[in-house]
Amino acid sequence: MTDLEFIDHAEKLLLAVERSCDRINDTTDADVDSQRSGSMVTLTFPNRSQIVINLQKPLHEVWMAARSGGYHYRFDGSTWQDTKGAGEFFGRLSGDATEQAGTPLQFAA
Repeated sequence: MTDLEFIDHAEKLLLAVERSCDRINDTTDADVDSQRSGSMVTLTFPNRSQIVINLQKPLHEVWMAARSGGYHYRFDGSTWQDTKGAGEFFGRLSGDATEQAGTPLQFAA
């Protein structure tokens, strides 16, 4: 994957996270605050816990930090998969966000 291809796919992922937050806030009482700063998105929950998603451009990876730990994802041509085999990005994000918000939340590409 070229640097430009990585940026294109990674920016689509960050946009999908932001749009999912908007949808969640419009359709639930979860109140997830989404703040973007450059290539980083920080999700803040009412209990003040956070999930941070940022791009690691030189490695062509997306990193996510949540209460459950830190995860690195690479694009496999169709989805973002954990580099250690822990699954797909949006599945992990949904699970961690659900845990941190205390209510079921669904993030999707």
